[in-house]
Amino acid sequence: MAEFKEISPNASAGAKLTNWFENRFPTAFDAYRVHMSEYYAPKNFNFWYIFGSLALLVLVIQIVTGIFLVMHYKPDAARAFESVEYIMRDVPWGWLIRYMHSTGASAFFVVVYLHMFRGLLYGSYRKPRELVWIFGCAIFLALMAEAFMGYLLPWGQMSYWGAQVIVNLFAAIPFVGPDLALLIRGDYVVGDATLNRFFSFHVIAVPLVLLGLVVAHLLALHDVGSNNPDGIEIKKGPKGNRWSPDAPADGIPFHPYYSVHDILGVCLFLMAFSAVVFFAPEAGGYFLEYNNFIPADPLVTPAHIAPVWYFTPFYSMLRAITTEMMYALIACVVLAAAFGVLKGRMPALFKGAIVVAAAVGVALMLAIDAKFWGVVVMGGAVIILFFLPWLDCSPVKSIRYRPSWHKYVYAVFVVNFVILAYLGVQAPSPIGERVSQVGTLFYFGFFLLMPWWSRMGEPKQVPDRVTFAAH
Repeated sequence: MAEFKEISPNASAGAKLTNWFENRFPTAFDAYRVHMSEYYAPKNFNFWYIFGSLALLVLVIQIVTGIFLVMHYKPDAARAFESVEYIMRDVPWGWLIRYMHSTGASAFFVVVYLHMFRGLLYGSYRKPRELVWIFGCAIFLALMAEAFMGYLLPWGQMSYWGAQVIVNLFAAIPFVGPDLALLIRGDYVVGDATLNRFFSFHVIAVPLVLLGLVVAHLLALHDVGSNNPDGIEIKKGPKGNRWSPDAPADGIPFHPYYSVHDILGVCLFLMAFSAVVFFAPEAGGYFLEYNNFIPADPLVTPAHIAPVWYFTPFYSMLRAITTEMMYALIACVVLAAAFGVLKGRMPALFKGAIVVAAAVGVALMLAIDAKFWGVVVMGGAVIILFFLPWLDCSPVKSIRYRPSWHKYVYAVFVVNFVILAYLGVQAPSPIGERVSQVGTLFYFGFFLLMPWWSRMGEPKQVPDRVTFAAH
């Protein structure tokens, strides 16, 4: 048992109260010191580093507003839509809670996409932060599941038919597909059983997983230390600063310096968030589709079914996989295998394995329907992010010190992702199909060819210590 810390009888009432709690709950105060006041972060963070704390803020907003919505929502196919209308019209401030929750869903993906892009820019997934990145990708995957299941709950036209389309995609999986789709739906069609399943997962199961992953993400980050725009490990540099002789010389305490830094970001975010909630909660039909204000009708199919904007890049990739696109993918597999065999420095046994694997892959691609491969591509677009730490072979971490043309590659990647998102919202068209097919090839090419192109060019000289200019 730890010894009680004594305090002067002349201390202030606040100091005495703090001392009383610290003596009885020292673990909380130790955690505060480890993760806040004595956690030394690099002193050169820029505005890109606010999105992690903003994601945590939005998570809190979603949990709190979700609790209030659950008080009045009815997970019943006959009453779900009416209960949402009741919240909007009759529950005091119910409209505000509902709009905060719906806007928060889109805001969550905005800040998470920007947070992930910052990691991509500065190499925050590189050694020793591979596990931090993997936990982050798992959070993204859980967030997608949470959003998809929550999307069905309003039981509007787009909710119903969007769930119908996505769940039916699982039926394309050979052998187990139909049974898997039936298990997810709980019935042969999307109905009351599906709504109850999705409600349970959206309210209880997935949030618990999400919270556990967020804690693991933060603990793993604070164990290895934060990355910075220079991609330099401050723990390996000189020690000693004004706060502690054992702290990194280029580090500053997270609190109060970066907590104040994040508060500024929170204020700016809340201004934008409030503007959307009060003046444009539907965001022109992107945050809340107009068809979702119509009760779900299994007998009337909307003219154009599309998911919410944050799923549309992956939905575009799904739609891009047509029968003729399969021939392009087969050509890519054959060319990749030929390149590996002809240029790879490996034993003949491995080269033979590559040829056999390519032959089996081509045979499966010809034998199985393109719809299944569309599902594989859509899932693979997310799963491939988990392997980024081992795909990037650049000798430097940060984009600052990579060859200048790397910035254009990243810029094209962002533009391509935005175009795929836009095309996913639009109705199918021949031109849109071609563009999405090219965009899909570029998306996967960016990652799969990264071991090759990330090593190209002469990197700039990386400084020994972080660069920082006071502002």
